[in-house]
Amino acid sequence: MTAVGDVRRERRAARPRSRATFASMLGEILLTAGVVILLYVLWQVWIGDVIYSSQHNAQGAKQSHEWSLIEPTELAPAPEPSEGAYEPLVLPEPVDTEVFALMRVPRWGDDYAVNIAGGTSRAGTLDHIGIGHYLDTEMPGEVGNFGLAAHRTTFGKPFSDLQSLRIGDPIVIETKEGWYTYRFRTLEYVSPDAYDVLADVPQAPEVPAGERYITLTSCSPRFAMTERIVAYGVFESYLPRSTGETPPALTEELL
Repeated sequence: MTAVGDVRRERRAARPRSRATFASMLGEILLTAGVVILLYVLWQVWIGDVIYSSQHNAQGAKQSHEWSLIEPTELAPAPEPSEGAYEPLVLPEPVDTEVFALMRVPRWGDDYAVNIAGGTSRAGTLDHIGIGHYLDTEMPGEVGNFGLAAHRTTFGKPFSDLQSLRIGDPIVIETKEGWYTYRFRTLEYVSPDAYDVLADVPQAPEVPAGERYITLTSCSPRFAMTERIVAYGVFESYLPRSTGETPPALTEELL
């Protein structure tokens, strides 16, 4: 008579061992890769955006504070206002990645303060600093078109709410020397190769510039690059920092 223990050993020996097949291993690898990609997307789109946005605003606020501590004697003297308005000071054009200004948009919150640097490359400016200046466009307050670009998704998405601007909303460019206030006028969607939006007179390259404009560009729709969303504004006023005042546009009630 066979012992019970011997029968069990025989059954275990007869049972085929499970083997990892190529298909099962590939499935596990793909599943792991899918989880990693999903976590990366969640980081970029939500968690990372919150962190980057806070960092952008903190860096802009720090820059603004440093400028506020500069003695008036170290600044360009405020010219005599003509008919109650100051002639805007035109700053020298920055080199690539050089921070020279920051943007404030009350519509996007009192804490919105994002640095602007020369150039529009992702690696140099857009991913790490915030807003980039098209180097072949004019400077703040200069006759012509002051062209800017920024992300609408990821890396803090400084221009995520371009579509929320309303006619007359202030767009204030703060620099070491003073503030340049523009007013939003219109919004449109164009193809990625519509470079005439950055002409001295937007979309009218054959027309000589006689006014001062600002153009904000970003990708559209969100998470794609099939179009560009473009916001236009017109210059309203310049306020030298040496006056000790701040633009009324920053505290006015929005409609």
